[in-house]
Amino acid sequence: MLRKVERRPPWALEKSMSPALTARAWLRERRKLITLLDADGASDRPPRPALKAIRALRKKRRPQRILRRPSLTMLSLGLADAAASRPPWSPDPEITETVISLRRLPGAFDGLRIVHLTDIHHSIFTPLEEVERAVYLANRLEPDLVALTGDYVTFSPAYIEPVARALGKLKARHGAFAVLGNHDFQVDADGITRALRSYHIRVLRNSRRPLRAGKQTLWIVGVDDLWWNSDDLPAALKAVPARDAKILLCHNPLGIWQASRHAIDLVLSGHTHGGQVRLPGFRHLYRSKLGERFVDGWNRLHATQIYVSRGIGKVIVPIRFDCPSEIACLNLRRGRSSAGLN
Repeated sequence: MLRKVERRPPWALEKSMSPALTARAWLRERRKLITLLDADGASDRPPRPALKAIRALRKKRRPQRILRRPSLTMLSLGLADAAASRPPWSPDPEITETVISLRRLPGAFDGLRIVHLTDIHHSIFTPLEEVERAVYLANRLEPDLVALTGDYVTFSPAYIEPVARALGKLKARHGAFAVLGNHDFQVDADGITRALRSYHIRVLRNSRRPLRAGKQTLWIVGVDDLWWNSDDLPAALKAVPARDAKILLCHNPLGIWQASRHAIDLVLSGHTHGGQVRLPGFRHLYRSKLGERFVDGWNRLHATQIYVSRGIGKVIVPIRFDCPSEIACLNLRRGRSSAGLN
């Protein structure tokens, strides 16, 4: 079946346009005319030479369409300025401060200042100078307690003694507490434990230590690495009163599942490096089985809160990109915690 097509004159298209578009097009053309004509107020119908000049100018400028989008140009310049102000590969650790409210925190520990260091990874990718720099910056924060959550070396046991000696210079009123990570088990878990303890760092191997102030107690609990199936949280919590506040040091953030079932108030973890390399449009170098929610920073599962630090060192590739190393400073306050996610 043939359909009869009615041929319309060219001006019929103008009648089909919406009034708003027609007015906008008229204003755009008028603006171009005013730009070319003299500023003393020329007539609405310019002479033919002026119209020819307008057409020539439009044809000449057509390839440079990007210049007609000043907003995009400004956006590009803004992103460039932001990148120049903080290079994404900066080697110096970023010091972050977070206030965490714990409902069961004893009043004597209200305001407790914890400096959290993790994933040191002393190796050819993370030289001793970077470790010593992190220790120096951590001491400047004047912490009440230092929490170390594993992965002190990579590949070789030759790095154990130097990194233990550097970490032994950490200063805190209640001392430094540590647990081991998957790389520590890969190298020499017992050797790292002995080295850290020789510099008065309390290594918690599925065990706990109380912090006491009068009759009030805050428990620091530590477990071995989950990847090596060495963790035993029930053993670590043995003889710990259920009503007392507890902070769990666990290298892998996957430990939050067990922690939430055992009424742990706060978990401190590392392992993910925050992604380490964050390229636009690509997945992070490191990913968590828990998803983006537990890759870095604060979060919670039910009543248990967690802080995942990006750590200090580097593995697999000798760089960090758009993911600077981190020294986390956590200020604990007594009070109702923020509403969280399940």
